[in-house]
Parts: sequence; C-alpha cells; structure tokens
Amino acid sequence: MKKAYLNWSSGKDAAFSLYKIRQQNDFEIVQLFTAINTDINRISMHGVRVELLEAQAKSLGLPLQLAKFSGNVSMETYNTVMETETKKLKASDIDFACFGDIFLEDLKEYRDSQLAKVGLSGVYPLWKKDTQKLVEDFIELGFKAIVVCTNAKYLDESFCGRVIDHQFLADLPKNVDPCGENGEFHTFVFDGPIFSEPISFEIGEKVHRTYEKAAEGEDNCFTDEETNWDTGFWYCDLT
Repeated sequence: MKKAYLNWSSGKDAAFSLYKIRQQNDFEIVQLFTAINTDINRISMHGVRVELLEAQAKSLGLPLQLAKFSGNVSMETYNTVMETETKKLKASDIDFACFGDIFLEDLKEYRDSQLAKVGLSGVYPLWKKDTQKLVEDFIELGFKAIVVCTNAKYLDESFCGRVIDHQFLADLPKNVDPCGENGEFHTFVFDGPIFSEPISFEIGEKVHRTYEKAAEGEDNCFTDEETNWDTGFWYCDLT
C-alpha cells in the first residue's frame, strides 16, 4: 500500500477519513500530523489540550508529529514551518497527505499547491460527499465526538460541549452545515471503531474568546481578504 500521513485535527472529519482510508485499503496511514498553538499548548482552532491529542494517538496506535506555531503566526511563517515539517514526512518515504476536507475548493487548492512544493500529493476521502449523510453514518458507526468550539456568529454557548448525536443535528440552525464544514463548529472524537480504547476526559468551563483581525498590511494566517472575519468563538475546555 501507498504510505500516507493524516492531517489530524482531533475532530470527527479527520477520524472518519482515517476510518474510510482503512476500509479502502489503498493507503496506509503511518503518521498523524497536527498543528498546535505553542502559546497555550493546544490544537490550533480546536483548542484541545495536547495531552488529549497524545491520548488519541496512543489509542489509534499511530505516531504523532507536531507543527508548532505561536498564536499570531504570519502566513509566511506558517508556510515556511509547514514546508519544513512536511519535508520531514516526505523524507520518511511518505508520498501522500490525507485530509478530512469535504467541499471547500479554495482550501483544497491551497493544500495541493503547498504539498506539490515538497513532492507530496493530497488525498481527500470525504471530498464532495453529502455532509448530512456523512455525519449520520459517523454516528451510526459508533463514533462519539463532543463539540469543543463554536463560531458565535452561527451557534451560541448551548451548542458548545454537546455530544454529536441525532438530536444535536436536529437542533442545528438551517444555515449551519451538518459537519460544520464552514467552520461553524469543531469537535473532539473520543471513541469509535478506529480506537483501541475510549479517550477519558472531563468537561471543564466554557469561555468566549474574541480575536482581532490583523491590521492592514499584516499577513496573518487566519485572515482572508475574500471572506468575512469572524471574531467570536465559544470554547469548551476538556481536561
């Protein structure tokens, strides 16, 4: 089989991608790869503690490689660090990078262009699949995930800290994608058919955080001149 690494966010789409890849038997996932915020020692965007990320990797039986960034990294620095880290993966005879992306064309184009620079090719096992069916299949297969972050523009505090189940899907506003593919929410997967054992955790406090858009002329990797900048997010801490 062809060797690949998986961009592991700790969430449901990455987990379901791993499940799908193992079912298809075309690629062997030999490494997990995760970007973390070194200012808070948590997964970027998801806000999940590195200790829980490491527990996931142990239960999955896969080694974990981290790409480390400060909380306000520039796009130039982000690309430089990612190129350095992916070159290490390429040097270990890995030729493919797997992602849980579903329908964001611009993001896929960006990923593919960056991968090409180091001789890697992208693999997208969930690409263009119906998001409603994806998340329903995810639930029916026995995966369990908890919402750890919501974009306050779309979902209020009550959705943060909820487990993904059929009632959660029924309660989502009509303008929210069932998989949160537009960044409406992020999850932490703690059980399912790919894990050797469930991940133990306790639900901590919920906090609301706001982020400033980079000033004009600054090149922040979390800004996009072609989209609206969302500044408010709810986080549910897991310990």
